[in-house]
Amino acid sequence: MNDDTKASVVKGGRLSALQWTGLLIALLLAGLGAILGLWQSTPVQQVIFFAVATFALTVWIWNAYLAPGAQHGSTEKSEGPSSMAVVRAAIGRHKGLIIGLLILLGIFIIASATVTNFFSWVNVLTFLVIAALLTFTVQVSQLIVDNRSAFIGLMVLATMFTVGSIFIEGFSSGQNIKSMLLFASFLGLACVGQTLVALLGGLDLSIPFLIGASNVFLLYLISLGIYSWIAVIIVLLLGALVGWINGVLSFRLQGQALILTLGMGFAISGLTQIITSIGTAYGGNVFGTVPPWLKNLAAMNGSTFGLNFPPVILVWAVVAVVLIYGLKNTVYGRYLYAIGGNRTSASRLSISERRYWIGAYLISGTVSAMTGILLLGWSGGGFIGVGQPYLFMTLAAVVMGGTSLLGGQGGYGFTIIGVLVLQVLTSFLVGIGLKFEWQQFIFGLLILPMVALYARSPQIRTQI
Repeated sequence: MNDDTKASVVKGGRLSALQWTGLLIALLLAGLGAILGLWQSTPVQQVIFFAVATFALTVWIWNAYLAPGAQHGSTEKSEGPSSMAVVRAAIGRHKGLIIGLLILLGIFIIASATVTNFFSWVNVLTFLVIAALLTFTVQVSQLIVDNRSAFIGLMVLATMFTVGSIFIEGFSSGQNIKSMLLFASFLGLACVGQTLVALLGGLDLSIPFLIGASNVFLLYLISLGIYSWIAVIIVLLLGALVGWINGVLSFRLQGQALILTLGMGFAISGLTQIITSIGTAYGGNVFGTVPPWLKNLAAMNGSTFGLNFPPVILVWAVVAVVLIYGLKNTVYGRYLYAIGGNRTSASRLSISERRYWIGAYLISGTVSAMTGILLLGWSGGGFIGVGQPYLFMTLAAVVMGGTSLLGGQGGYGFTIIGVLVLQVLTSFLVGIGLKFEWQQFIFGLLILPMVALYARSPQIRTQI
């Protein structure tokens, strides 16, 4: 037997060992699924179908991502690594994916064993969809160097929408999509200022308090007999003033933006309640008549040029287009990235960090006030706590989209991804009846890997 023949036999042996290992794992998974299905009194036809589907999917994943590792072995010498060494190397290359799939499988098995009627064709299909998208996301993201977190965010969005459409009746209906876009518009507008400030390396925690204060104060001014459009201008100017103060003070007290804006937010919220509660027993709430034009602007039954969707969605779309284009194609946008990326270099280029820093906070205050105004049109009543959810949600959307909180990386397009992910996920969690505290817990778990992704970027590591 010559050397080529011996090498062929050795190579064939390795492939055979990998194939047998894959078949055994596929049989094990399919068998566990069949046992759980029979235990849950699932019809035999469905058990057979899902067992075969699980077996086929496992064999495909094994052959597509693990077995090819054996092809890297020597084909010219009889000596080489053993089949087990090849398997260990292949598992090492895909360790993260394997761990993720095993965790997903474990959750599914535990839920099937503990929750009555959980093992159904809908849940199995959901599991297979998540597993397939997880595999695709992990493998493709390894080929992406730039904007990896944005790609993962898009895949998470696609996964959540697909799972929701399968799992919840009416999730992909036009009415539900319109509802998700409406609430995404409020969150997306609230994130405008947070994104700009984050690109500079700052944070604005006054946003939720400004939203609530604007919401209450606008209705208070209208109840005093002031024309609604004049009241809107007053509130927007006051929001810009608060943003300007935030910018000036946080620039002078470098590194204290987080605490300063939080304190400013509390002060504005308290002052608004003091003013609006004079002569009344209702603190933090204002009752009155919301102008019809404002209701149409932000209510679910609002219409835009005769079309059946709220104008606030169009407002958000226009703001998004202008902001994305402006950040990438104007001097303002380029200088903003330059300051956030390297302040020293920007200073040597005679870029005024003070002007851009204050300008970002001024925009944040103005848009936050606008968000509070629009929320008044949606709710129909003034409530000081209407902005509270946005304290966490604006930060979550910015981070999940991939914008670095250290500055210089990301953009509003990335934030939109984070906004849509959060909104679709929120709708899904509400659809399955999950309580608010569990929603917060899941949001937190999603933020952790996103932070890890951008924190490992070489550009970011040089700033830490």
